[in-house]
Amino acid sequence: MNIANMTALEIRNVIAEKEISAVEVMSDTLTRMNALEPALNAFVTTTPDLAMEAAKATDKAIMSGKPLGLLQGIPISVKDLINVGGIKTTFGSRTRVNNLAAADAPSVERVRNAGAGIIGKTTTTEFGSKAGSSDSPLTGVTSNPWNLEKTTGGSSAGAAASVAAGITPFALGTDGGGSVRIPSALCGLFGIKAQFGRVPVFPTSATPTLAHVGVLSRTVRDAALLMQVISGYESRDPASVSESVPNFIEACDLPIKGLRIAWSPTLGYAKPTPEVRMITENAVRRFEDMGCSVELVEKVFDDPIDLWMADFYAGIGVTLKDENSDLLDPALAGVLQYALDESMESYYSKVFKRYSLHEKVRQFFQDYDLLLTPTLPVSSINAGVNVPPNLLDRNMVSWSYYTYPFNLTGNPAASIPCGIDEEGMPVGLQMVAGFNREVDILQAAACFEASYPWENKMPILA
Repeated sequence: MNIANMTALEIRNVIAEKEISAVEVMSDTLTRMNALEPALNAFVTTTPDLAMEAAKATDKAIMSGKPLGLLQGIPISVKDLINVGGIKTTFGSRTRVNNLAAADAPSVERVRNAGAGIIGKTTTTEFGSKAGSSDSPLTGVTSNPWNLEKTTGGSSAGAAASVAAGITPFALGTDGGGSVRIPSALCGLFGIKAQFGRVPVFPTSATPTLAHVGVLSRTVRDAALLMQVISGYESRDPASVSESVPNFIEACDLPIKGLRIAWSPTLGYAKPTPEVRMITENAVRRFEDMGCSVELVEKVFDDPIDLWMADFYAGIGVTLKDENSDLLDPALAGVLQYALDESMESYYSKVFKRYSLHEKVRQFFQDYDLLLTPTLPVSSINAGVNVPPNLLDRNMVSWSYYTYPFNLTGNPAASIPCGIDEEGMPVGLQMVAGFNREVDILQAAACFEASYPWENKMPILA
């Protein structure tokens, strides 16, 4: 039984049917993690004791006939921006190397209560600050399992590497500007952030109006399963959505005929490579074949990068203003002054523009069910590089044109694998929906996945 090639749902089923024990699954997972870690550098901290404790509890529950949780016995990793009680949360920074978490974050508490076993904390760029590179001063470079000379992207670097390499079937990540969707695109995964507030964030992020907890997985249904568990109201998060959680699992079986889709290859300002545009356009045609109406929309809005930078770097700047800058990533230290120099008048003018952007996007989704774009303008980036060579007029986040706008607006958004470039690297297609419409993304993604099976397209290390 090859655990590395199994989905989370398959792992849960074989454990529940007693075809294999949870302890055997976890032992196999930990062995694989230890074997691949020297090549990948995907983990900051490993937690084999936590993992085996959860596995033993699963086997005991099965033997006693107790009801099983949705994630019972499934291995999972957690990005090192999310607290696991009693384990260090370093934020990928030498300034937080001894930061011991007092308690689980809500998402972690929920996956543990559902029976999952946490195998470790995965690498991140420092405070989640970079989109292209997968390195931090604390952990070094995390490598892409598709090609070890390429980056996974950021900032959920280790999460993407470990899932793509078959160590765990899914992982918890965070997304403040694309940090789930970008590495998912570069590593051939499905990655999704729900609408802002759907999955609670606590303790408060350094960028509280942008931050989402999201999911990276190899299949759409596995992502839906994990989303079902981690979503829902949490009183400690003032932005938490109190509405009932939709049935994400059932959404994967809904038909998509008649879905109204807008296809925007540039959003009005992006510069995708010809190869990325061709691959994503070919993918969009599949939705027409499945009975959706697809309309080309060249311009959706103006580039809101200044609005994103004002919010993100203001939060990071205030958080780190008293830290020793010599300990920080030079790329991060270089932008902190930007935030500290921002005047109140300038900042609030951007706050108001952000509200205008939110309203523009809200009106857009009155006419369409989904917006499709490339996830990234490029298909791969060399390891250690912050900005792709053909986009050097942009900074370390602004080159990822397609992702950060939807952290500003808070819309649900995902990336799904849609093709392979000439170098054998995966390409992602971004799906964005209106508020409270994650189900539209999941049903469309599941139908697309069925029309373009991806699970057999595995990277070298898998």
